[in-house]
Amino acid sequence: MRRSIHLPLSLLLAAGLAACGSEPQLDVRVAETTPAPPAETQAQPPGELPPGHPPIGETPVAPVAPSGAPLPEGHPPIEGGMAGEIPGASFEMPPVEPGTGTGGMALVWTPPASWVVEPPANPMRRGQYRVPGPGGDAECAVFYFGPGQGGDPQSNVERWASQFVTEDGRPGTAVMQTRELAAGDAKILVVETKGTFMAGSMMGMPSQPRPGQALLGAVVEGPDAYWFFKLTGPAATVEAQREPFDAMLRSVRRGG
Repeated sequence: MRRSIHLPLSLLLAAGLAACGSEPQLDVRVAETTPAPPAETQAQPPGELPPGHPPIGETPVAPVAPSGAPLPEGHPPIEGGMAGEIPGASFEMPPVEPGTGTGGMALVWTPPASWVVEPPANPMRRGQYRVPGPGGDAECAVFYFGPGQGGDPQSNVERWASQFVTEDGRPGTAVMQTRELAAGDAKILVVETKGTFMAGSMMGMPSQPRPGQALLGAVVEGPDAYWFFKLTGPAATVEAQREPFDAMLRSVRRGG
């Protein structure tokens, strides 16, 4: 009668290994993987970004028109400097509608003979002059923003005057003087003030004080919109131009 002998599994394995004469060499290869960093941390040095690529972490913003709608593709940026052409404005003016302020809707005038005509600094200017005088050169600019733009005459002259500070620290509105003129059927509001001119203050920029300055300004009622005449510069020059400035205003008439 045979008797079955049950050996432990560990002994059987040991016996098998001894019979082979050596331990088997296991070829175990582990693939090393490095997890990719989150997208927001994959920053590249600015110098290695493709040409025209916005800085990593910044979202490109399309230029926006004053109405809030994006400008058409390829439209040049509206110049920020135009915001400063309207006293106290902190926004950018829309382009003037084609056909407005031209032909019979335009105003024409005769500038003083001593004034030097200059190319307008931007499309909102319909005229620009260098004005020589005893205190040094002043500048006169004529602005047109189109129908419904630019604000009412009184608000504008007050804003212009508010750019000035008197010697005793009062705003230029405290010493400004206004008067009315007429050129044909056009009404004209004229303003004068003087003091330290706070250049840049109406454009949201740091003020650049210019002491000893003066203002002669006028808002003229045009056929389809107001026109703005603004003479600023050294007080001695501006004050010497009071009569020539008034003569220019009285020469205003419709274009044709």
